[in-house]
Amino acid sequence: MSDDRRNETQLLCDIVGLESLVDEITSKMLGTSNSETPSAILGPFYRHDAPLLPNGSSIVRNLSPAVSWYDQAVADSALITGRVLASSGAPIKGAIVDVWHTAPNGLYEQQDESQPDMNCRGRFQTDAEGRFAFYALRPVAYPIPNDGPAGKLLNLLDRHPYRPGHIHVIVSAPGFRALTTQLYDDRDKYISKDAVFAVKDELVVKFVPREGDPNARWSLKYDFVLGRG
Repeated sequence: MSDDRRNETQLLCDIVGLESLVDEITSKMLGTSNSETPSAILGPFYRHDAPLLPNGSSIVRNLSPAVSWYDQAVADSALITGRVLASSGAPIKGAIVDVWHTAPNGLYEQQDESQPDMNCRGRFQTDAEGRFAFYALRPVAYPIPNDGPAGKLLNLLDRHPYRPGHIHVIVSAPGFRALTTQLYDDRDKYISKDAVFAVKDELVVKFVPREGDPNARWSLKYDFVLGRG
């Protein structure tokens, strides 16, 4: 089932909790401090070399009323801002914030031929104050692909296939350990029953209403703290 668009082996590791377990063990072995942002699993849909975009850009491409999920995209439009910091609190200039999430139909762009290449993916570089900003969407819950071996195992275990809405993030900077993590929308009913056991309380975020911005109805501010490495 695995190909250049899908990693079924990694998906299988996710649903039995193996990837989350390895993530937790690795974090402890590295001596990650409580001040650092917790890590989370990479997942099977990461793509290298997402476009490097200017801060303030949108990762949602070619959005128009002709798109079937246009109305939901407008309703869930969001400005996401924050900083990348060292554990000392000092800002990290030039850090790369690599982000991706599904479209409102619950599909990553490589799963959905109707989406443009690299839709809902982008990389952003922090300024001298460690700041980044981009437009995205509030994430939606979606079922992991259940038409292969991983799905068959879920059925045998009488488990649901749903992941809570989340935004994937990889944050990297010279001299620091790269952070792979996810941010979870607190409105999602699957927060407490994630199919891949990846939710951590520190990564559950709250979007707040945004006014006066024609490009976003919600906003989220979140700072990432990296450890030296």
